[in-house]
Amino acid sequence: MKVSRLEDTPAKEGHGGAVIREVITDKDGAPNFAMRVIEVKPGAATPSHNHPWEHEVFILSGRAVVKGEKGEAEISKNNVVYIPPNEHHCFESIGDEPLRFV
Repeated sequence: MKVSRLEDTPAKEGHGGAVIREVITDKDGAPNFAMRVIEVKPGAATPSHNHPWEHEVFILSGRAVVKGEKGEAEISKNNVVYIPPNEHHCFESIGDEPLRFV
């Protein structure tokens, strides 16, 4: 078992103004999934990208537009987003506070 505080996990600068905290990874003994908390500054966006794994995303705070191959949607606190494997996608933070998601 691992119990920790988000603030105790080092922040890494990501692409496009994102800050990433990898709170659970294979280094913790999790062989199948990773849990990351990502924060995107207002007006910034993650780069459009794809990868062979899916995303299950829970929005903690902020507002954004999530863009995928089949369109885009505005999202905010308590929204859930699923992005299938290999789909190009990005998150664009809109509004006055950072977008924060797991």
